[in-house]
Amino acid sequence: MASKITQVTFLHLILVCSSCLACFAIFSLIGGHMVFCSQESPWKEADEGLLVAEFESNLKTDSVAFSITAIKIDPKNYSFKLLCATENDKEKHTAKEWSEKHKLLLAVNAGMFQEDGLTSVGYMKNFKHVNNSRLSRANSILAFNPTGEDIPEIQLIDRECQDFNILRQKYHSFVQSIRMISCDQQNVWTQQNAKWSTLAVGMDTDGNILFLFSRTPHSVHDLIDILLSLPLSLKTAMYLEGGPQASLYLSTPKMTLERNGVWEGFEESGSFQFSLPIPNVLGVVRKPRAKS
Repeated sequence: MASKITQVTFLHLILVCSSCLACFAIFSLIGGHMVFCSQESPWKEADEGLLVAEFESNLKTDSVAFSITAIKIDPKNYSFKLLCATENDKEKHTAKEWSEKHKLLLAVNAGMFQEDGLTSVGYMKNFKHVNNSRLSRANSILAFNPTGEDIPEIQLIDRECQDFNILRQKYHSFVQSIRMISCDQQNVWTQQNAKWSTLAVGMDTDGNILFLFSRTPHSVHDLIDILLSLPLSLKTAMYLEGGPQASLYLSTPKMTLERNGVWEGFEESGSFQFSLPIPNVLGVVRKPRAKS
């Protein structure tokens, strides 16, 4: 059975530093919560207003070992796109192929899909194109491409705190999936025994969008506890995909990253060291720069 993060008075951990990792000082696990004592920012600039951080523990135990990639995006500088195979060529592509074909800086899964290999599990709509018209019971919906200027360009809607019937009139693009962190910053995922790599989207307290990728398999409940303990200022988060299908591809003049997921037990075997084709992606492109 998956062990939960246990209460420890003082357990010092040292973050592993490498060429792609930001160097952190010692942090402690106190009362089940990781408290960072960082003296250096973990964020590296991939592009203006687009930052990348790598968080990794070196405590190789079942409870708190992790390797997490976080990408923070300022919506003032970037636009978000929903690309669906059902709206394009009916063909699935890897995140890298989607990115290269549509000139994206970043591409990630736009949620889970059904057995037909094309249709989203939750509600999915992009302007006039509807991939799935059915609103499921899932409580999180990423909404973007606003219809006017009086609302945020993108937001992660919590259906238990906000009226989606009103908000659905204010955006053109929607991706619905399972809520991980509620509007009051609570872990709302039931504990499970199964573990896998996970891709999620979140929003921080400053309104930035974060794509969060954990290659290390965890139960989602335990992963949420870790994410809430990291210096991310997470306000809310939504599950996108897990296992080998979970994909992330970033390419800017300063940096290229590619991340692919695994099931528990395969992370050290070399299996799934390649990207699987996916039918729907969330893409990020830079807004036109103002002329000086």
